[in-house]
Amino acid sequence: MKYQMNQMIYSYKTKGTCSSGIKIEIKNENGVKILERADFVGGCGGNTQGISSLVAGMKAEDAIQKLRGIKCGRKGTSCPDQLSIAVEQAIGLMDENESKPDYIKNYEKWVNSPGLDSKSKAELSLISSDPDKIKEYFIAPLEFGTAGLRGIMRPGINSMNVYVVRQATQGIANLIKSQKLEERGAVIAFDSRNNSELFAKEAAKTLAANGIKVYIFDDIRPTPELSFAIRYLKCAAGINITASHNPKEYNGYKAYWEDGAQLPPDHAQTVADAINKTDIFTGVLTGHYGEMIKQGKINIIGGEIDDEYLKNVMEQSVRPGIVDKDFKVIYTPLHGSGYKLIPEVLKRTGLKNLLTVDEQMIPDGNFPTVKLPNPEFKEVFELGIKIAEKENCDLLIGTDPDADRTGIVVRTGGGEFATLTGNQVGVLLLDYIITAKKENGTLKDNACAIKTIVTTELAAKVCGDNGVKIINVLTGFKFIGEKIKQFEETGENTFLFGYEESYGYLAGTYARDKDAVVASMLITEMAAYYKTKNMTLYDAMLEIYKKYGYYGEAVQNIAFAGIDGAEKMKNIMDSMRLNPPNHVGGYQITAFRDYKTSEIKNLKTGEISNTGLPKSDVLYFDLENGSKVIIRPSGTEPKIKIYYLISADGEISSNEQIKKLKSEMEKFVAV
Repeated sequence: MKYQMNQMIYSYKTKGTCSSGIKIEIKNENGVKILERADFVGGCGGNTQGISSLVAGMKAEDAIQKLRGIKCGRKGTSCPDQLSIAVEQAIGLMDENESKPDYIKNYEKWVNSPGLDSKSKAELSLISSDPDKIKEYFIAPLEFGTAGLRGIMRPGINSMNVYVVRQATQGIANLIKSQKLEERGAVIAFDSRNNSELFAKEAAKTLAANGIKVYIFDDIRPTPELSFAIRYLKCAAGINITASHNPKEYNGYKAYWEDGAQLPPDHAQTVADAINKTDIFTGVLTGHYGEMIKQGKINIIGGEIDDEYLKNVMEQSVRPGIVDKDFKVIYTPLHGSGYKLIPEVLKRTGLKNLLTVDEQMIPDGNFPTVKLPNPEFKEVFELGIKIAEKENCDLLIGTDPDADRTGIVVRTGGGEFATLTGNQVGVLLLDYIITAKKENGTLKDNACAIKTIVTTELAAKVCGDNGVKIINVLTGFKFIGEKIKQFEETGENTFLFGYEESYGYLAGTYARDKDAVVASMLITEMAAYYKTKNMTLYDAMLEIYKKYGYYGEAVQNIAFAGIDGAEKMKNIMDSMRLNPPNHVGGYQITAFRDYKTSEIKNLKTGEISNTGLPKSDVLYFDLENGSKVIIRPSGTEPKIKIYYLISADGEISSNEQIKKLKSEMEKFVAV
């Protein structure tokens, strides 16, 4: 028996006929089972095949009745009787298979596929008696969106593995071919995570097998260098294998288009549609990696791209030469891809005293020295802080595994070490760049900064005070990349700086994704500048609060693990959208923005206006005291994120306000 979606091929061993067996094929066409063909195997010949032809193409139930009506001397064992029994059994088995949940069918397809490797088969056999595990692995495919794919590494369609990578890459290949861009090719990069290099090479083979020229890096590289390489090599697309700062069990797949930004929504949908139509085992093209290199279909790139990339990064310096020989910085790549280029760019700024956390300079997908390789958490800096205390250093810089996010730890006025948030570092950099460009006369009249809607409004204060335009975009650096492209096409603005609260920063237009390499360089330069004023970055942040007022912040992550997590998140968002609160934490809500409907409603006047941004599943509440509460589902993890952007007269009152708001928002999202 072989069952595929809407099709059954069934072999039946006959009893009493001169044929040894019957092979039949039944198809389900819009709920009607059709007997496509029936072949008697080994025996009679003419008469049996005549009977087969008589019922081929009929509804299966009608065929059974017709066969039972044929009179033959051997009741029960005649050819018509045996064929009717075979068709009846096939229908029964088909009904049984069709009544199975899709995740069971998906599981059975995988374990029965000759294309599945032995290791994956062995792993899947271990969960054969665990329906919950089968459901977890096979409930639905990872959803391909503008952020690509992300999931736990294991067999199954709801996971990251070579088969899912090949299928996604076939979708990318179809997109490239539909645009007739095969010769321009695609670039592939990967980070230090387990299986990243394997997945990258699988992607390369699939693209090359589709006639698309491939460039692949010789070793791990930062994500922003991939974005740069797409533009530098004038490629049509790019793929990066990374799961950013997720736990070690995860990996992911980011897809980029010719401008160096992640895929726009229309192209992402084209790829998603192609993936859904592609059989994960038989619908994907691949080949031999070594042979494809020999044939020139896959091209290895490395140092030559590094040099051009670093040259562009260095051009973003706003105070060249400010870093003196005595200035100290501690750096950690957290076992990731920043280990090589970030020390190099810091040396090029003139930094002589670069101290590194040696245990974390070794690329390792198990991230052995940290629980999570996320530079926003102070815990990952513990080893570095010990060095800082010993070496009397005021600044520690850390980057995530794919070197697009940057976190820092600074010495406070009391001598302790504290993290600065993504919002704080972004505001410091924005203020530093504007001030420096004003001083050296390079600030353009149409200079424009870009931030996301969940990023602090303190940035708007800094820009407003300096006559610099700032615009908001949706969450996700791809939207900042889209604006940079728009600026270049229209000339209406000159890109100055872009950032998001989640520790991502970009200066310059050489890349279209957040860049921890340029951020590390500018942070070092900025810290060295403030050092000349006998200030740390902590002191500089306090000065900004003194000038513009205090802006607090917090992000609340509410996880929804399990199979039904996505459904719970959707229900919460739908409920809050239909019945938005009037008050939160004792504060009246003055305006309600629903980015999914593109509407802003003034709750005092009833006036409705447009958000002016693309549709997105985000709800935004403006409070009477100037604070903001924003809620959205994460695009990469099973959790709802709630952002608190606080207007207060100081840290204590801000924290009190956050506590009240968090308590009430938890009730709104309670399941």
